[in-house]
Amino acid sequence: METFNTIAAALAIGLGAIGPGIAVGLIGARGVESIGRNPEAMSKVQTGMILAIAFAEAIAIYALVVSLIILFV
Repeated sequence: METFNTIAAALAIGLGAIGPGIAVGLIGARGVESIGRNPEAMSKVQTGMILAIAFAEAIAIYALVVSLIILFV
């Protein structure tokens, strides 16, 4: 039974980190692309980009919490 919990926890954090990892990469790429097209709007683009990255990373933290709950409960 403990083996299944360990595998489930590993899958939860592994799969839960894929989406935010891809999202942060896409957000960064699009942000740098927009700053390259319009350098005057850098502060507005950078603020929105940092906020979007924080929301994407929150999903990874939720996956970590779920995996810890599976592992220790």
